[in-house]
Amino acid sequence: MTDIRLFGYSDPLAAKLTQTVDFKISAEGTTEASVEIVRLVHGDYNPKGPGFIEEPVGTDLPKSIAVKRQYTQNGSFARVGNERGLLSPKGSFSVFAFIWPSLPGKVRQTIMGSWNVNESKGYALGINPQGKLEFWVGDGKNVDQVTADVPLISKVWVLAGVSYELATGEARLMQINVQNAWNSHIGPVTPYDHNCHIVETLRVKPVASSGDFYLAGAQEHNSERGCFVSLLYNGKIDRSGIVERALSAADMATIAQGSVPFEALAYWDTTVGYTNYGIGNVICDTGPHKLNAIGVNRPVRALTGWNWTGRDDSFRLNPDQYGGVAFHDDAMTDCKWETSISWIPSEQLRSGVYALKVTAGDQVDRIPVIIRPNKPRARIAVQMSTFTYLAYANEHLSFEAQIAQAIVAHTPVISANDIEYEKLQEFGLSTYDHHTDGAGVCYSSWKRPIINIRPGYRMAGMTFPWALPADLSLLWWLEHAGFDYDLITDHDVHQEGLDALSPYKAIINVTHPEYYSETMLDATESYLTSGGRILYIGGNGYYWVTSTCQDDPSCIEVRKLDAGSRAWQAEAGEGYLASTGERSGLWRSRGRAPQKLVGLGFTAEGMDRSEAFERMPDSFHKRAAWIFEGIGEEELIGDFGLAQGGAAGIELDRYDLALGTPPNTLLLASSCGHTDNYPLVSEEITYAFPGRGGSQDPQVRGDMIYFNTPNDGAVFAAGSIAWSQALPYHGGENNVGTIMRNVLNAFKKDGKLPGSGYTGEEKLWR
Repeated sequence: MTDIRLFGYSDPLAAKLTQTVDFKISAEGTTEASVEIVRLVHGDYNPKGPGFIEEPVGTDLPKSIAVKRQYTQNGSFARVGNERGLLSPKGSFSVFAFIWPSLPGKVRQTIMGSWNVNESKGYALGINPQGKLEFWVGDGKNVDQVTADVPLISKVWVLAGVSYELATGEARLMQINVQNAWNSHIGPVTPYDHNCHIVETLRVKPVASSGDFYLAGAQEHNSERGCFVSLLYNGKIDRSGIVERALSAADMATIAQGSVPFEALAYWDTTVGYTNYGIGNVICDTGPHKLNAIGVNRPVRALTGWNWTGRDDSFRLNPDQYGGVAFHDDAMTDCKWETSISWIPSEQLRSGVYALKVTAGDQVDRIPVIIRPNKPRARIAVQMSTFTYLAYANEHLSFEAQIAQAIVAHTPVISANDIEYEKLQEFGLSTYDHHTDGAGVCYSSWKRPIINIRPGYRMAGMTFPWALPADLSLLWWLEHAGFDYDLITDHDVHQEGLDALSPYKAIINVTHPEYYSETMLDATESYLTSGGRILYIGGNGYYWVTSTCQDDPSCIEVRKLDAGSRAWQAEAGEGYLASTGERSGLWRSRGRAPQKLVGLGFTAEGMDRSEAFERMPDSFHKRAAWIFEGIGEEELIGDFGLAQGGAAGIELDRYDLALGTPPNTLLLASSCGHTDNYPLVSEEITYAFPGRGGSQDPQVRGDMIYFNTPNDGAVFAAGSIAWSQALPYHGGENNVGTIMRNVLNAFKKDGKLPGSGYTGEEKLWR
């Protein structure tokens, strides 16, 4: 491997023509890099397709730019500005917090304080490497501490508090058990005494540090990277505060019962700020100085607190019991890098996927950006699944998920590049990964390098592209077939609703529209009922309840709940999104199964091989026979493809009247012959028993359907991630493309669709 490393990201990930796009680049081993804009045409190196294709775009950008190493702050914490020195008391003081430590031990962690690591000044309440509560102070030369005599237990709530008497140096450290039958991972039946009360005289008096006050971290400085936050805490913090006097043991006991010290200098009430539509990233101080704490890297809110009693499963029902805020030492939602170069796409450019191609030595990085026209230009729009791209951003499944080998049906093949990317934990995790304490990752953002949206990238262990690189196969074919199109994104539909869809006669979904918001569902439904036409040609679509954060549209939130194919599951009582206040999990579990919208829903996944579609009797119905013009009566559809050799595979969706498939739907074709590596998805299984694989269960299949909607609208759906990756096969001239041409040529026209005079109740067969 070369010593040069190049990584970057665009902000925003998707932009309109003439909107400024900032590219933020970090480089190691070089101070200069060549840059150019390219249009990404096809992103799969497979020799059975058109190969990797990019086109240079003329711009006025310089040919080379200066680059430098840019550092990333990992870990979530909350910062309180201490410019006035209010949080560096000059006399006696006390600090306290309800805590639920999720990874005590191994390393030092700061719960709260104004500690500066380099200066050895200030004070902090934290956890020492032995997993014990500790309070330490420093004067710039010496450090002293008082330490609990019993270790903290992972995921058990306690009140942690310390009082410090300046005149005598006496420090009283208290750990008070507030565990109940509901709020902790072990219950009161466990014979363990979590309480601790230690009094010691410290030899060192704290001297104010030059840094800010932090929840879940401490300030540190490095000559190369500057200031950053270290000693990061893993776990929840509920209500916390600081008082300008030494609290007694009785005072601390009163706080442990839920009382608030009336004379608090600062009291960060984590239950303040809830609305029916969620809560933001600011932890409010209800004290006299309003010293609010600002979250960095999105601490997780809407979590159960120290006083949760299990009756209410949402903060909307009882916000007082939802004061838990979770911090993780590997959270990362915004690199906050400096802009290296900006680009304003010309009004003359076509809509498409572009990239800044950055080159230094033999290293190349292509930083994608999706470009949308200012005003609709085409009659067809392709909706790029930016929510899904973020959900899978930098996933580590092949390295960390035990299920990965079973899904791909072979030992994962790991390349040198895969190993290099695995090292890049600094760029954050996907919503399929776990934090170091085992908690699932619920936030993902585009404000960081996302390795797996690069053209040509494939997930470790897979032999085909995924998400954006796979979606380029559809875009290549549309151009090959002569169809004009505009690109829009999930973020556009989420922000603009129906207005993003209504200018177009037809909308095409890409390979994997898995993550959807309520606004997106509503817009899609309104579009169809008002005469819009959709080609749903993906798999596992409209699946997870997702939204963007109120104060940052680059960041999505999703929580995996009690059903669905999921890499993790939220803790009890923590299934509602902090960003919107709505229950997350599957849309199906909230009464909006994807079958109700596009006729198909997720039924199976497997990655060993893909199959063909076989025509069903409804394909000869006069309402739909036009879709199959040029297709033989017994012709297999898509017994080829760049995704495991067929058009039906990877993830499959099926027709199901019991889940809301419209009764007028025609079942045009189905796949069969899938292996037992395609098990029925978990939400379909109420009792576990043998016989749920592809060779045994008839529900393991992908379906192709067609139905009309009001006002001359319609849906054509082929429920398979592999469908679009069959289009480029045989130079783009194949029967999957024939069906797509027939549908698109009809859908893009005004007026009634072919065969629309026939209703779903008629039995008119060819």
